[in-house]
Amino acid sequence: MIVILFGVSGAGKTTLGRPLAQNLGWKFYEADDFHSPANIDKMQNGVPLSEQDRWPWLHSLRGLIEQSLTAKENAVLACSALRKAYRQYLCVNEQVQFVYLRGSYELIASQIRQRHGHFMDPALLKSQFETLEEPETTDGMLTVDLGRSPQELVDEIRRKLRLNCE
Repeated sequence: MIVILFGVSGAGKTTLGRPLAQNLGWKFYEADDFHSPANIDKMQNGVPLSEQDRWPWLHSLRGLIEQSLTAKENAVLACSALRKAYRQYLCVNEQVQFVYLRGSYELIASQIRQRHGHFMDPALLKSQFETLEEPETTDGMLTVDLGRSPQELVDEIRRKLRLNCE
């Protein structure tokens, strides 16, 4: 199984993804690691990515998902996947589960102010919210509301996806 934690930058995808994967004994992948140097340079300089910038990145992520599933390796992937089309592209089969990390602009902006060492310019949060297409309740994705401790959120994700330690 591949669990994709998605949402805007600063929602806590990595903060939740690392301990979730560790608790389950699964691999963890950070989608940001698959961006081209040109994409990273743009984001560091406060320039939003274009659709043309994003599709090669998404193609790399789909390849990673396919490889993991073929190898029967469970993994957690932290990935913005802001648009419905991106999520549809990454949904290789029913073994891919999405978890939307939902929070208000104010909450996530506060979280961004507290983090260090991330390459993305915090000024891009507005464009992230503008790009975000929230999942519909009929999309079959788990939505987790932020604002609680990382451990509480990880526990909720495990409980709702019925994930047990291996």
